Amino acid sequence: MEWWKKAVIYEIYPKSFFDSNGDGIGDLNGITSKLDYLSELGIDAIWLCPVCLSPQVDNGYDVSDYRQIDPMFGTMDSMDLLISEAKKRNIRIIMDLVLNHSSDQHPWFRDAIRSRDSEFHDYYVFRDGSPESPPNRMRACFGGSAWTYVPALKQYYFHQFADQQPDLNWDNSELRKQLYEIINFWIGKGVGGFRFDVIDQIAKEPDLEITANGPMLHAYIREMNQNTFGGKNLITVGEAWGADIQSAREFSDPSGKEFSMVFQFEHILLDQQEGKEKWDLAPLRLSDLKRVISKWQTGLFNCGWNSLFWNNHDLPRIVSRWGNDRNYREVSAKMLATLLYGLQGTPYIYQGEELAMTNIRLPIEEYKDVETLNLYHERIAEGYSEDEVMQSIYARGRDNARTPMQWSDSKNAGFSKGIPWLKVNPNYHTINAQQELADPDSVFHYYQKLIRLRKQYDVFTEGKFRLLLESHPQIFAYERMSRNERLLVVCNFSDQPSDFPKELLGSSPELLISNIPGSYTTHLSPYQSFIVLNHI
Repeated sequence: MEWWKKAVIYEIYPKSFFDSNGDGIGDLNGITSKLDYLSELGIDAIWLCPVCLSPQVDNGYDVSDYRQIDPMFGTMDSMDLLISEAKKRNIRIIMDLVLNHSSDQHPWFRDAIRSRDSEFHDYYVFRDGSPESPPNRMRACFGGSAWTYVPALKQYYFHQFADQQPDLNWDNSELRKQLYEIINFWIGKGVGGFRFDVIDQIAKEPDLEITANGPMLHAYIREMNQNTFGGKNLITVGEAWGADIQSAREFSDPSGKEFSMVFQFEHILLDQQEGKEKWDLAPLRLSDLKRVISKWQTGLFNCGWNSLFWNNHDLPRIVSRWGNDRNYREVSAKMLATLLYGLQGTPYIYQGEELAMTNIRLPIEEYKDVETLNLYHERIAEGYSEDEVMQSIYARGRDNARTPMQWSDSKNAGFSKGIPWLKVNPNYHTINAQQELADPDSVFHYYQKLIRLRKQYDVFTEGKFRLLLESHPQIFAYERMSRNERLLVVCNFSDQPSDFPKELLGSSPELLISNIPGSYTTHLSPYQSFIVLNHI
């Protein structure tokens, strides 16, 4: 069995993890200094958000040199040290590579806009046009037109995100060769795998207004696999907002021709208004969550592999989103972890999730995220009220996930001796790693136990999924069946008590874990959850 099928991955947003030199920005040496903490948690690999040289327009997702470490994070020696020290603790480093677009400060792009005759011009997506007439009406994900005019060329370049993030042209074989050399450079450095940012958009066809899942997508990924990480026992995960079951089967086919798995986001889109943007809020219907999770658990069984996550650097904190961070923060955080960790797939922890860190509310001038700031100005201009816009930002803004890691109740949550680049959540006095490590009943120790259970029992990895109580309005329950074991996962996804049918417990249930210590019951208190095992 591939090592990553029993692994748990921990995502680090380096800027916000730990600052070792007092400049207010997290860095690679800061991560290295916290490896023992991560080892104690029990994780197997670190997904490291981008640390390559960048102007930081989009916090590192705009790369100007793929082979250099940005000085804000350290040096290549710092990176080498992190890889080697992590390896001593049996922790692999997964690089986050942004190959759909580069920074407009990348030497390729700077040369590409010098002349249509530049050897790098075709590395990007250019179209003819006049200042008043862009090629079409496509809009960028961060707001505004997806086309930016270059007067010297009398052409537009295409960008799906910020103006400063021009899209790369994967139709150019020489560009693809250069990108494969970058991947192989990092393989040579000893990394354990890659997360590929918005990889389902590399085969874009903007003339047809196609961004995700273009016709050449899987051919490009198979070619990349063959020329780089294929057959090397590395974990590879592609970010694919547009993935459906069929494409995910291709991405993660057990033959190993493409990736280990993809991040798909169908479950994460359930609490926004249909057909609108993530800022247009709607309540989560538990029936929808059951349907979507069941679809992916059954749809990829024995023909693909799931990535399991509630949080990442682009998403709000799950305990604030679908838990209850006011009255039941710890118990609802444990319930959400229970639900996720009983599923088949590879779980991802986002930094601070194991502490049940929460969303933050800031005045608009204190937000740093380009997407948030663009959204604010656009919607105010469109006539939305200040309160409407801020409620959307409080609920969905990406800076919710990017506040500094809360290590202790000392100044700046122990993150930095300087002034943090982004404000620390003021609740760090009561929510921090130091306190949770000292409390055996903490959220940290609950995650630690879930990780141990996943490694101990094969049914977590191999068992077939079956949804139970499909129409129950409060309880999310399911079983995982292998030849010799039946795992039952029961979660009260509500702040109200609820009853659970006793007959579903089985004949001799063994309690593996419960967020109400030492018990399982047919009468569930708010957000109560447990996992029991029956031997068949």
